[in-house]
Amino acid sequence: MEAYFVYVTAANTDEAQRIARTVVEERLAACANLLGAIQSIYWWDGKMCEGEEVALVLKTSGERKAELIDRIKQLHSYDCPSIVCLPIADGNPDFLRWIAAETNG
Repeated sequence: MEAYFVYVTAANTDEAQRIARTVVEERLAACANLLGAIQSIYWWDGKMCEGEEVALVLKTSGERKAELIDRIKQLHSYDCPSIVCLPIADGNPDFLRWIAAETNG
């Protein structure tokens, strides 16, 4: 069974909570962790920008990963949101089975 951590940045806490609640409710993610405010420094439209964002980490299965990415893009306020899927190589088998069970459409 494939499982993934999905790292996302959002414009603010309200947006991060809205995305997290929606994707967990829709069973696209088993769980969401809001990591809180982060300071971001990045290039956008040819200039360096700085600002505060909120990071969240979602846990999902390989079967739901593509649908999760699409749904986040629909819910997100950014033109090009940061959505990065990191495979979980190993871990507590019970936890990995839980991710699979909770994201089973």
